[in-house]
Amino acid sequence: MNPFRKTQLTTKRKIDFYFSFISLYTYIGFEAFQTLVQKHDLEVAYKPIDLHAIFTAGGGLPVSKRPPQRQAYRFVEMQRWAIARKIPLVLKPKHHPSNPEIGHRMLLAAIANGQDIRQFVHNSLKILWVDDLNIEDPEIMVATANRSGLDGYALLEQSKDPSIQLDIDRLTQEGVDRQVFGTPFFFYKDEPFWGQDRLDMLEDFIVSDRKPIPFAAL
Repeated sequence: MNPFRKTQLTTKRKIDFYFSFISLYTYIGFEAFQTLVQKHDLEVAYKPIDLHAIFTAGGGLPVSKRPPQRQAYRFVEMQRWAIARKIPLVLKPKHHPSNPEIGHRMLLAAIANGQDIRQFVHNSLKILWVDDLNIEDPEIMVATANRSGLDGYALLEQSKDPSIQLDIDRLTQEGVDRQVFGTPFFFYKDEPFWGQDRLDMLEDFIVSDRKPIPFAAL
């Protein structure tokens, strides 16, 4: 089973969206991103990736290995962005860091089924950062899918297909090849935008007639 074999012709403008369910700033910016998508009637290609593999390839460090001054400033920024976005936020989740693979697999299964996965993505991002629950627990992921209007147990079973893991690996390698180094990471017309704080710039590009700025290794 390959969830990416199903393609539909569309005239909508397309955004490639690389993310992880454990990504703090993907959660912080998700509602704002969805508002942008709806405003401009965009098609989104949801691409869950292995964030730690992305860090390794791009020279990034997980939060626990960053210098203390950077960790301290991140804590300030978390609170600042929660206020700015008017969203709830658990500052120190009990289960962070975690492995979001179960949820990513279920997401790809739902995409393969042609299901609307937007609410599932939103609710899955809230597991760590709002609900303060364990994203590695299959029952929590099933409940999250059910709450999102999907059949959680069916998706969990479907997600065990070995090809799903191959697709996660493929998407992660695709991100590495496109020089993704963190999340959220957006591409529009192959121009990159890293971080939820670049959504205004992304929107400016969408509504403009300018040419894309090339993104290539120096």
